[in-house]
Amino acid sequence: MDKVENPTHVFSDESKFVTNVAWIFIVLTGFSTLISILQNIMITLMVPANEIKGALNKPGVAEHMPVMARFMFSHIQLFFFGFFVVSAIMLVSSIGLLKRKNWARLVFITILVLGIIWNVSSLFLQSAIMPKMPTEVMQQQGAKNLQIIFEIMRVFTAIMAIGMSVLFAWIIKKLVSLNIKQEFVQTKGAV
Repeated sequence: MDKVENPTHVFSDESKFVTNVAWIFIVLTGFSTLISILQNIMITLMVPANEIKGALNKPGVAEHMPVMARFMFSHIQLFFFGFFVVSAIMLVSSIGLLKRKNWARLVFITILVLGIIWNVSSLFLQSAIMPKMPTEVMQQQGAKNLQIIFEIMRVFTAIMAIGMSVLFAWIIKKLVSLNIKQEFVQTKGAV
């Protein structure tokens, strides 16, 4: 009986790259899928949608809340469910990537592209959700320190969004390279 060679060891550097990326994302998305399941259970049981909508409809609350924040809070269960779906799809595609399934490579690339779009749009969403503080609040004692903290958070978030987008773009570039494409095509017939 001939021993079937594991297709993940046929190609040297590219294979190691795909294997390492797949395992890293299996661990990360496995954890995020588990966390998102728990978040969905928690948000469904502990914070019913009608209570959130009731709190948002109280006089004086909605008027002081940015439109994007109001939209997100009124659809919070949908956001948590969406995070679960994306995490689960990424987990499945990471496992498929490890097995050198071409559909998984394409789904993985698509989710990374969506991740880049999310990171870039989050920079704009941040300014819509966290508007600058009104001048009367800034004149109060200690408010200046709060504004500094907000600015540090904005800078840190921007650095993280740009860094993650660059990392995702680099992974995409590697996954669409000819060598890695050939690796997935050559293992296409393998089970």
